[in-house]
This record gives sequence, structure tokens and C-alpha cells, in this order.
Amino acid sequence: MDSNQAPPRLGIDSRELALRIRRHSLLMTSRGGSSHIASVFSMADILAVLYGRVLRVSPREPTHPMRDRFILSKGHAGAGVYAALAECGFFDVERLQQHYANGSALSGHVSHKGIPGVEISTGSLGHGLGIGVGMAYAARLAARQNQVFVLMSDGECDEGSTWEAIHAAGHHRLGNLVAVVDYNRLQSLKSTEATLGLEPFAEKWRAFRWTVVELDGHSHEELIRHLGGLRPLDGPPLCVVASTVKGKGVSFMENNVLWHYRTARGGELDAALRELGVFE
Repeated sequence: MDSNQAPPRLGIDSRELALRIRRHSLLMTSRGGSSHIASVFSMADILAVLYGRVLRVSPREPTHPMRDRFILSKGHAGAGVYAALAECGFFDVERLQQHYANGSALSGHVSHKGIPGVEISTGSLGHGLGIGVGMAYAARLAARQNQVFVLMSDGECDEGSTWEAIHAAGHHRLGNLVAVVDYNRLQSLKSTEATLGLEPFAEKWRAFRWTVVELDGHSHEELIRHLGGLRPLDGPPLCVVASTVKGKGVSFMENNVLWHYRTARGGELDAALRELGVFE
């Protein structure tokens, strides 16, 4: 592969990939006893569109210099990224069975150590966008056409460091930076509104000189339309406020804050698998 050209997009069916991400992640978190399955489900469609249709990355050359960069800032939902990478060929799907096991590289919060395709370890909220700003700025200084995508939680927008990064990106006109906010309106113990109200959310980003698009975070068509194009190195960065349902795909998890930390086992696991079509 030409090191001076970006890898082609993978061109994978994003709807099928989203379903596989949900199925794998449910089994991974149940097997290892980890949590955050509802956080994975709310972003599964976003992940599937990014990996299947948007990101210019290569499973054969995961460190290709012209690849796009993806950062999962909401690193507690790392099971979803591991599932996406495995389904896209970065490593064997069977390796997912090691998730959250003692000594496994597939830690609960996403880790880059020994995992091809993961750019950076995350999990301490409020740092991912700042890292993305640095990557985007470095690409522009080197005149490389890398795009940088940061998938964030709405809850981490409580963090001051997030707004420092928003300010810096707008000031430096990092047109190659895209922030996607998984706006499911629930965080660890209660709603975002009850914890620390974010509204008027989109207007705040615009005030920092970002272009803002508000859309349905489960609509693959809308996500592809707004994320799929190449962006200029010098211009306003893009924020996609993706309205989602926490726990999307399993009825008893949807909009239920209990599933931020709960692990599906026994009858709950069986019921969730049935809803995802595993036992059909």
C-alpha cells in the first residue's frame, strides 16, 4: 500500500456491523463481569458507520501513516471498539473471549497496548478531545490529510478540560477534526440534566466557532451523510451531536440508568440475546 495515500474505506455493511458489535459486547461484558453495556449500545451505530463506511484505515497496516485517527474518549465503552476492530479484521474475533479476564490486553476501559487499531488508551473522561486536537494540529503542520474523529460521551462535557479543547480547536480552525457526542442524556447515576445541565448544548459549541450538526445517532443514513466527506485542513471543526438511546437494541435496557453499571447474566442475558436475534 502506498504510504503517501490514505487507505481506502473498508466498505462494510454498517447495519450488520452494528448488530455484531451489540452481540459481541453483550457476551463480552457478561462473560468477564464488566459493565457499561448500555453505553456500548448507545454508540454502536455510530461506531459501525465510522468503521464500516467512514474511516480510512487498514487492518493489514494499522499504523499506516496516512490513516484516519479514531479516539474513543468514552473509554469505559471499550468493548464496542474491540468488537468493531475484530469484525473489521484487525485481530481474530475469538480473541474477544479474553475481554476483562485477568492479564488480558482487552481491558474494560479501552487500551492501545497490544491491540492493533486502537490509537490511545482512554477512560479518564475529559481527555480524548484534547488528544484529538493535538493529532489534528500535528497532521495540519505536516500537511497530511489525516482526519481525526473523537467519539465522546455527553457526561464528559461536564469536564473543564473538554471545553479547553473545544476552545483550542475552534481558535486554530482544525477543519480535519470531528467530535461526535453520544448524546444519550444519561450518565453514571442519573440524567445529564439533573447532574449538570448541558443545554443550550449545540449553541455552546457554535460559540467556540465549530460547525454543529444535530442528528439521530441511530440513523445510518444521517451519520454517513454528515461524516462521510473529506474535510479541509483549515476551517471550522465539526461537532456532530448525535441523539441516542442508552441501551438501544434491548428493550429493558433502553433509557434505564441501571444498565450503566449492571452486567447481564442468567435470564437477563438470555432475554437480551433473544432481542438481538441470537436465538432466532
